[in-house]
Amino acid sequence: MLWTSHFVAPLMKILAIDTATEACSVSLLNDGYCQEIFEVIPRQHTERVLPMVDEILKKADVTLSQLSAVAFNSGPGSFTGVRVGTSVAQGLAFSCDLPVIPVSSLAALAQLAFREENKEQILSAIDARMAEVYWGCYQLESGIMRLIGKEHVSPVAEIKQTGQWHCQGSGWDTFKTELEQSNLVNVTSSTLNCFPHAQDIAILAADMFQQGKMVSAEDAIPSYIRDEVTWKKIKDQ
Repeated sequence: MLWTSHFVAPLMKILAIDTATEACSVSLLNDGYCQEIFEVIPRQHTERVLPMVDEILKKADVTLSQLSAVAFNSGPGSFTGVRVGTSVAQGLAFSCDLPVIPVSSLAALAQLAFREENKEQILSAIDARMAEVYWGCYQLESGIMRLIGKEHVSPVAEIKQTGQWHCQGSGWDTFKTELEQSNLVNVTSSTLNCFPHAQDIAILAADMFQQGKMVSAEDAIPSYIRDEVTWKKIKDQ
């Protein structure tokens, strides 16, 4: 288990949850101070996420009813993991009538690259199986990673973006050679074996909160990027 904390600007209380990959983490943004519990625990998210929520709230002496919002990693990522995070966020928000803020896993990876490595142009890529990746390009603006265009799912050979990019995520782990050989995108550096963190979800959610980009608990849904037909194909395999 890793417990980390750092200071960020927004004065609000946001609980963030991430169960979309092999890692499981929760974070509390508490009036400008961000704390996180992070564990890499494949297939144990269901058992651990709520105890982690209890622990981080107790350490900060904050109750659910005092929160401004609940944020969660809405995907893309593991189908089961994304559903777990969505359900937990919905349940917690329903219990205290709180708004919910869905945050992209690709955006969280980009924010992580800025927070840990001071990178400003990020190509986030997550292995989507079926020889494809989920990907999106992000540019730093005032400390927050902003999406350029839209997020995609495609073979690596179809990734196209001008500029120089730092690649972040499991898409690089799986398709390193293909990305390096691509003539359509220039990847100048990369970070291997990294996962989204709840504290980056909290930071992004705080920015979204200030913009009023929230939904009700019942409207908090996963973002799979793939369409329904593709998911049926996965299920039938």
